Amino acid sequence: MASILALLAAFLFALAATLQQKGALNLPELSLRSPASLARLVGQTMWLIGTIALLVGYVFQAAALDRGRLAIIQPLLVMTVVFALPLGYVLTSQPVGRIEIVGAAVIVVGLALFALFGDPAGGNENAPGGEWAVAIAVLAAVCVVLLLFGGRGSLSLKAGVYGTVAGILFGLSAALTKPTLDFLHAGVDELFTHWEPYALAVAGILGFVLQQISLGTGKLAPSVATVSVANPVVGILLGVVLLDERLSRPAWHVVVACIGLGLALVGAVVISLAREGEDAEDRAAPAPSAVTA
Repeated sequence: MASILALLAAFLFALAATLQQKGALNLPELSLRSPASLARLVGQTMWLIGTIALLVGYVFQAAALDRGRLAIIQPLLVMTVVFALPLGYVLTSQPVGRIEIVGAAVIVVGLALFALFGDPAGGNENAPGGEWAVAIAVLAAVCVVLLLFGGRGSLSLKAGVYGTVAGILFGLSAALTKPTLDFLHAGVDELFTHWEPYALAVAGILGFVLQQISLGTGKLAPSVATVSVANPVVGILLGVVLLDERLSRPAWHVVVACIGLGLALVGAVVISLAREGEDAEDRAAPAPSAVTA
């Protein structure tokens, strides 16, 4: 049931990303330096529908995390890349080539191997505050460095950088969802007496804003791919380091599961690079008038 809920969340995330991109295509460039550019999104019907789909996706993801381990739920969200390909083709007329199809197949095979042989066991719902502080500080430093030095260059690069930072924040918020749900089960009064729900809200909102900037570049594949790679990587690391989740034994199961996860991440990168190559060809192609002349 947890895996099914995670796959439903992945589909909703892909639908949300496609609709939000469609809503942002006709707007001026989105930027953190111009809050007004982000406020314009609210007036776009498609963007609002996509945001509703995103919120419903969060509900399914939370339900999956409530029933399963972080280290198995987060990798399944890589399927967002696979779902985004046909949705992008139908809703925003983005072509799907052979390389993207091969990448999607690799993702499906890799995730199947990880789900069958990974079977994370053990784990805790929370970690000591000091360990959380160190993890959050490290992730915040990585995000700042990426935003300072990686936001220049082509639109695809910008989409990838902002998508990566958004994915890191979503991975952190997913990890914080585990203790937040545990507190919620104990009661609403108990929930608001801890810092984790507030940190979850901050990470989630920041990730949401940065994802909108990434999608606003018009480059759906690199945006979705980087989010879908960074999110599970951070989720797995936090699940293993902080929540003490471990993959099942025997050892060869762990090896096969790691190979499967690696294949899934490589498939997502292949899709991103394929789209980058197509964008470069489009920019290099001469205009029709020049060909006629």
